[in-house]
Parts: sequence; C-alpha cells; structure tokens
Amino acid sequence: MAASETLTRVGVALAGIPVVVAAAYFGGWVLAALLAVVAALVARELFRMAARKAPRPLEALGMACAAALVLASAIDPAGGLMNPAPAAVLVFFTLLIATAAIWMRGVEGEPLLSLAVTVFGAGYAGLLAFGLDLRHLPGVREPLHGTALLFAPIALTWVSDTAAYFGGRAMGKRKLIPRVSPGKTVEGALSAVVGSILAGAGYALLLQRFPAYHPSVLQGALFGLLVSVFAQVGDLAESLLKRDTGVKDSGTLLPGHGGALDRFDSLLFTLPLGYFFFSMVVGP
Repeated sequence: MAASETLTRVGVALAGIPVVVAAAYFGGWVLAALLAVVAALVARELFRMAARKAPRPLEALGMACAAALVLASAIDPAGGLMNPAPAAVLVFFTLLIATAAIWMRGVEGEPLLSLAVTVFGAGYAGLLAFGLDLRHLPGVREPLHGTALLFAPIALTWVSDTAAYFGGRAMGKRKLIPRVSPGKTVEGALSAVVGSILAGAGYALLLQRFPAYHPSVLQGALFGLLVSVFAQVGDLAESLLKRDTGVKDSGTLLPGHGGALDRFDSLLFTLPLGYFFFSMVVGP
C-alpha cells in the first residue's frame, strides 16, 4: 500500500472515530440515526453491485427498509429481540416491495431476482441494528458502560483486521481462499485469531470495572476468537459478492477505504455476535 493511501486511510479513520464514539456514548436515537444512515448506504452499495448482473433491485425501497430496521430497534433498544418493531418493519417492507414490483418490474423485469436481492440487501444491512441492542443491553445504566460494550466487537474486529494485514505481510505464504480473496493468507488469518484472542482477554479486564456484563479473562479470550472468525468470514462474504459482480470496491464513499460495505462488512457479522455473546454467555 502506498504511503499516500495509508495516510488517507488514517486521516479518514481519525475523522470518523470521534463521531462514532460520540454516537455510541449518547446512544438511543443519536446512535440509531448514525447506524440507519450507514445501513442505507450499505444497502445501496449492495444493490448497485447486484445491478451489474441480472437483478434490478428496488433501490429506494430497500434503502428505506434497511434504515427503518435500525430506527425500529431504537423504539425499545433494551428489548433486543423481544422488540417487535423490527420484525413488523421487515414484514411491511417485504409486502410493499412485492407490491411495488408489480408495476416497477413486471414479468419482463426479473421480478423474483429483484425482490430477493432487495429484501436480502435490506435485511443484511439492517444487521447493524444489533449495535444499538448491544449498546442498550438490559441493566446498562452508565453511558460509558454501554459504549464499552458496543466497542468490544468493534475494537476486536479492528485488531483482527490489523493483525491479519501485518501478519500476512510478514509471514504470508499460503493462500487462504485464492478464488474468493487472492490477498488473504493462512498465516494472516492465524495472526488475526491470535491477536484477537489476546486483545479479547485484555478487553475483559477493562469490562470488569463495570457492575454488569463483565466477562472473565477466559470468556474474553473466547470472544476474541469468535470475533476474529466472524470478522474474517464477513470479509470473505463481501469479497465473494465483489468477485461475482466484478468490482474491486463496493463504492468510493470513504477515500482509502472504499465503500461503506467495504468498511462495515465484518461488523455485519460481529455486532450480532457481540449482542448474543454478552446477553447469553456472559450475562448481567
């Protein structure tokens, strides 16, 4: 990677981190608004990638559905999966999209493919809503506590990506899945796992200062392992879609990083993992 591109990537990251931290700290509708915008952008990029092939997704409706899924979670973020609003939104938009396809696609417009890609893209991008559920787990009263919980999968995903990059550059020889992602190596993947396990154990010590959801060091290490695996699978899943549609990046929204999907592909896997791990394994 050229030095100028590295500086661009770092500059964009430094500009975005305060926004994300502030939204995480305030939580509620502030965090929901940020995640809704990101979800809509992720869905948009998915739809435009798909449009390079046969499907013609109903882009506006799909983006609206992705954003609405996140906003619906903000109605009762502590309710998590017990909050019926996201499911109601998904049902409503599925019916609306199917109805709109009658006139907007017709028989000749590949309606089945259009419907399938639109609903899938909206639901896939809408997984970002789990970040809101994680931030507002039942029993979390202190903003700093919720922020620390939300950043558990985010920070460990970043550690996994970073360790994979440097481990792959230093030791990478054997390709992981070259047909899907030619640049990834077995050594890089193992470096990511080791780095995340160590970071997860350390992050557990940080969380132990809070009154609830404080994992043991062993649980933290296990979470680090799972985050790395989920993050790498999420990255490979996006690489698979990009290879299928013949694009290098999902978009150009973030200089040096590509599109929103390029930046948040792993979090679509690790945010739901974080919610289920802390609510079902660690517990209050």
